[in-house]
Amino acid sequence: MSPPVEGWTGRAHALTFGFPVPGGERAADGWRVTWRGCAVMGVLNVTPDSFSDGGRYASLEAAVTRARAMRDAGARVIDVGGESTRPGAEPVPAEQELDRVRPVLRALAGEGALLSVDTMKPEVAREALAAGAHLVNDVTGLRDPGMVEVCAGAGAPACVMHMRGEPRTMQRSPQYRDVVAEVHAFLRERAAAVLAAGVPSVLLDPGLGFGKTAAHNLALLRALPELTCGPHPVLVGASRKKMIDLLAGVPNAADRDPGSLALHLHAARQGAAMVRVHAAGVHVQALRVQAALEDPTFTPGR
Repeated sequence: MSPPVEGWTGRAHALTFGFPVPGGERAADGWRVTWRGCAVMGVLNVTPDSFSDGGRYASLEAAVTRARAMRDAGARVIDVGGESTRPGAEPVPAEQELDRVRPVLRALAGEGALLSVDTMKPEVAREALAAGAHLVNDVTGLRDPGMVEVCAGAGAPACVMHMRGEPRTMQRSPQYRDVVAEVHAFLRERAAAVLAAGVPSVLLDPGLGFGKTAAHNLALLRALPELTCGPHPVLVGASRKKMIDLLAGVPNAADRDPGSLALHLHAARQGAAMVRVHAAGVHVQALRVQAALEDPTFTPGR
């Protein structure tokens, strides 16, 4: 295993936006949001069929209450998704997806949190950005030229994720010659392409569980320093995924927060800039404690 990245708690990360955003500072190339260490992106699924909490936040009131709770607990980004991308999930029409995410984004706009929309559809991304989203989280890695055009035109950063296949088929015997080399090469190539097309900045996500076995996921987690040493911030999302069941025997997704926490603390110590999680408050607390343990200058109670 590669050694932990030295000084992860003080490591600086940044995203650039083409418009004013919560916590952003004016820079020569737009508005820049900066942070040190590992931030938390809170998952807000407003779908009836998410693998972990499907239907729990499907109403506008429940979704907004949950988003505010995650923000107040310290989540830097709230990621709103209106289409499930769990293995085997069926796609939904764009208008149905928008009917789910647009009211939530409008209700949360101006409340102090960075808002992300989790979508594969350019038309959904465009309307979501108009409704108050600040960045786009695309599990297909912006392979659709239309998505690149939307993000570049709006000045919105994008999360570029690796996925083999599509949600309906991605877990049917995924195979790689060298999963680390292939995934890292894809992410670097897509980052270069979308930045050249005018997208202001990117987060890179190795896509744990998206067309990958548990062995593939572990290889990518162990090789994180090879990705986090690059110029772009890295997002890791292992929250409540099936690999935790395979590693620790936890069949119920809602019971996998301890395993999620272990994987995400590892990712933070390997230089990840952000982790995407369901239990946002738990992760914020754990990351703060981990950072204090590794900071010899930290004074309790200050």
